[in-house]
Amino acid sequence: MTDTPVDDMSFEAAMAELEKVLGQLERGDVALEESIALYERGAALKARCEAKLKEAEEKVAAITLDADGNPQGLKPVEGL
Repeated sequence: MTDTPVDDMSFEAAMAELEKVLGQLERGDVALEESIALYERGAALKARCEAKLKEAEEKVAAITLDADGNPQGLKPVEGL
C-alpha cells in the first residue's frame, strides 16, 4: 500500500494499487487488522477508478461531430 491519498491518484495508479490490494486479500496471508485496512483502501480505490471512468465517459460524450461525422469541437459538460 502506498501513502498517496486516493483522491490524488490517477486512474492508472489507483487501478494498479487496487490490483495489489486484491492480490493480498485473496492470498489471505495478512493479519485481520491489516485485512480490514486493505479492504477499506480497496473500497476507496474502487470508488476513485469509477469516478475517473465516469469523468472520461462524460468528456467523450461531449465531443460534437460535424455533418460528415468528424469531431469538430467540444460542447460544455456540466460540472467539469
